[in-house]
Amino acid sequence: MSRFATTHWSIIVHGHDQPGQSQEALVAICETYRRPVLSYLRSRGHDTSDAEDLTQEFFTRLIEQRWDRRADPGRGRFRSFLLTALNRFLSNEHAARAAACRGGDLRQVELDDNLGDPYPGRSPEQAFNHAWALTVLRNAGHALERECRGPDKAALYEAINGFLVEKPTAADYQIVARRLGMKPNTVAVHVHRMRQRLRELVQAELVQTVTDAESLEAELEALREIVGIPGGSNVAAG
Repeated sequence: MSRFATTHWSIIVHGHDQPGQSQEALVAICETYRRPVLSYLRSRGHDTSDAEDLTQEFFTRLIEQRWDRRADPGRGRFRSFLLTALNRFLSNEHAARAAACRGGDLRQVELDDNLGDPYPGRSPEQAFNHAWALTVLRNAGHALERECRGPDKAALYEAINGFLVEKPTAADYQIVARRLGMKPNTVAVHVHRMRQRLRELVQAELVQTVTDAESLEAELEALREIVGIPGGSNVAAG
């Protein structure tokens, strides 16, 4: 359990006796996972401007009013808490707008229900989860890129970063090998090692959103399902 004791979500749900540290962790995790909330709101029919405003208001209230204190530590996952809190927020917000409409304040009642679906074929929950998965992968990818900024790794990273999710062919290895002056087998070894490191960084990203090993495995499985990565992939294997 020590692995999870200092993660953002563990600090939030278990750290109410340290409000300063818990507040910092809440701000950090909310900043990271803003995009899924925005995607959910857009898929509910809100235009970009309204979705941005609602996202800002949602996180402002979540942080200032410490909605996390209502979270059940046994649930284990920030993603579940965030979506539940968002649905409650929207329900209250729509009720307030409807009341404003009945009172004559028409300017506050632009729910944008007829703007069309910006995510055709996806439910709001699917849009939320897809954006969450992409956020996890993007953050892990950025972390890997930062690690490879040194002069001895930058050229290699640029040449093989496209192989980290999609498996390269023998011809791909040949092309990169000629470009870098390496043997194809050497390139393959570097790809394997970099994919392994990306997998570790994906898990490190997810660890910040859970409180236990069981929840981590559940989030890894959800990530694989959402983005279509096979269970044995080096990117998100458990």
